[in-house]
Amino acid sequence: MSKLIQAIRGMNDILPEETPKWQFVEQQFRKLMAAYGYAEIRFPIVEKTELFKRSIGEVTDIVEKEMYTFEDRNGDSLSLRPEGTAACVRACLQHGLLYNQSRRLWYLGPMFRHERPQKGRYRQFYQLGVEAFGFSGPDIDAEMIMMSARLWQRLGIADSVTLELNSLGSIESRRAYRDILVAYLNEHREQLDADSLRRLQSNPLRILDSKNPDMQALIEAAPKLNAHLDEASREHFVKLCNLLDAAGITYRLNSRLVRGLDYYSKTVFEWVTDRLGAQGTICAGGRFDGLVEQLGGRATTAMGFAIGLERLVLLIDEAQFARYDSAPQVYLLALGDAAEIRAIELAEQCRDALPELRLLLNAGGGGMKSQMKKADRSGAQFALILADDELARNEITIKDLRGEMQQQALSQIGLVEFLKSSLKL
Repeated sequence: MSKLIQAIRGMNDILPEETPKWQFVEQQFRKLMAAYGYAEIRFPIVEKTELFKRSIGEVTDIVEKEMYTFEDRNGDSLSLRPEGTAACVRACLQHGLLYNQSRRLWYLGPMFRHERPQKGRYRQFYQLGVEAFGFSGPDIDAEMIMMSARLWQRLGIADSVTLELNSLGSIESRRAYRDILVAYLNEHREQLDADSLRRLQSNPLRILDSKNPDMQALIEAAPKLNAHLDEASREHFVKLCNLLDAAGITYRLNSRLVRGLDYYSKTVFEWVTDRLGAQGTICAGGRFDGLVEQLGGRATTAMGFAIGLERLVLLIDEAQFARYDSAPQVYLLALGDAAEIRAIELAEQCRDALPELRLLLNAGGGGMKSQMKKADRSGAQFALILADDELARNEITIKDLRGEMQQQALSQIGLVEFLKSSLKL
């Protein structure tokens, strides 16, 4: 016997028992996007490597260590997308979507990073992403934060997450703060770990996000970014906080929240939980006002966020949220050759009349006992039994598998009305 081929480490299968939870989250997300007027955009999994180097930054962990990069047959350097924002901007610029207009967009799909797999974090992972272009005020920041808060309510996990908020200021004020921070850290080089020493010149703000317990006192005493904001960024942030206060959104100011990608400026935020261990962030985003211009377009203000679907699904499990019901409502048994032919016809008639009906037709034959076992295991509410006696009388037998309704015989003509009424279709 040949050796079984296993999935690549960090690239997991989502089995039929799990997919209903994913479908429920995706369904709620799609409904929410429509309610807020956001349109879906889809873009390729593979992009030119240059796109991510120019947007994310060549000295970030993602570009240096985590991207799946390869050379194709034409000699071009290509990469599996590690995140969605850069690809979304590229698509918008290529197709002229941002020319003299604002856009509200969303996307859903797999991303790829070669990092250490852990609970809720994989090398192929799924993200829900939201981006808005052409809105300069804090109102769009507030809308996105309130929109994500509404998603937690719809998923039943609002009590499990906390909003953290900060401002990175403008690119200019960030550069000025960077010099101050580097000077402070250089004075304490002996306390920096190897990772922080590597980041000291390339991306020093990321040191503030270090989880190394030996460095927490040093980080806590570091100069605070929000004390060095430019006036416009400070005013923007104050207005955002006022909007969130008015909407009843609770948040915690976190001066150490910096986000890991180079393109962020002004508002940054994260929704975090303590139910998933060390990897507690389930949603993160902020403004990236300079990215469109950085990728060759006209200067365009922008705001967005992304949600890690794996960790979100885990959190819903923790909250014991009601499962999205994808089980069949009806299981149709057919006993005998003639009954099998009629069952197929009857099943299609029901599906024509009731498009929302979830009907599972027995396949593979079998006796009454084996078919009834399949019907019960399917989770269906009703078993519909079609055998020689029913065919002769043009009837069908209905058995309630979950309730107390008495088994009954019904005219086949009346089956659609029975299902419509009983299942409220």
